[in-house]
Amino acid sequence: MRMLIREATTEDWPAIWPFFHRIVTEGETFTYPADLTEDQGREWWLLTAPFRTVVAVGDAGDVIGTAKMNRNHMGNGSHIASASYMVDPEHFGQGVGRALCTYTVDWARAEGYRAMQFNAVVESNVHAVKLYESVGFEVIGTLPEGFNHPKLGYVGLHIMHLAL
Repeated sequence: MRMLIREATTEDWPAIWPFFHRIVTEGETFTYPADLTEDQGREWWLLTAPFRTVVAVGDAGDVIGTAKMNRNHMGNGSHIASASYMVDPEHFGQGVGRALCTYTVDWARAEGYRAMQFNAVVESNVHAVKLYESVGFEVIGTLPEGFNHPKLGYVGLHIMHLAL
């Protein structure tokens, strides 16, 4: 599948919100509250410079995924980047997540970050864990029972790291 990754705008939010809301409400992969409002979601997801939010646009011109990129820590830890991803479930398995992940790693390198860290990768999200590992991330720790999965109960939250 061909896709374009470009800067997200506020005009993209109506296309992002339906799958963003679905993913958050399902409660299986993000630590966001399930009752997150649309306004809160927009505020949390659409970042301003120097950070970025991008969208993946499919052949038909529709938004099929999104990522946000930011520093993971402030002050003396501000050399570590982070990112989050959401792919429209209708487009799972088509390379959207990989393209977004690769894009954010390239962004972090270009911005001079020394590493990327993901703070809360749900261990039962095996497709995401496998993807991140294939890009070079390593699980450096797991918070036991750090996530209350709606179907599986308490599962671990991985901390994943990639040196840049």
